Amino acid sequence: MSGKRALDDNRPSGEHSLVEWAKPLLTNKHKISQVMDARIEGQYSKREAKRIAHLAIQCLSTEQKLRPNINEVVRLLEHLHDSKDTSSSSNATPNPSLSPSPLRS
Repeated sequence: MSGKRALDDNRPSGEHSLVEWAKPLLTNKHKISQVMDARIEGQYSKREAKRIAHLAIQCLSTEQKLRPNINEVVRLLEHLHDSKDTSSSSNATPNPSLSPSPLRS
């Protein structure tokens, strides 16, 4: 989603670790766009970005039981991709596993 390396000493101070830099941005719906790769600008909706951010935050949880396993991650990403493909027909059923995220306003 960011297009950045996990660790990069060439980035400015405070941005060397992608996780440490992105985590606070991913939990704020007004700042998610700061994490998104500029090369994919306009290729996703704000709703999709929020869902991916929510999934990323779940994957970064320090509590193992709160992290989705890889099969769940793949399934959720495939569902999001499939619902994007069918977005022209606004009958795409949202996945309950991708429930509204606890993003701050």
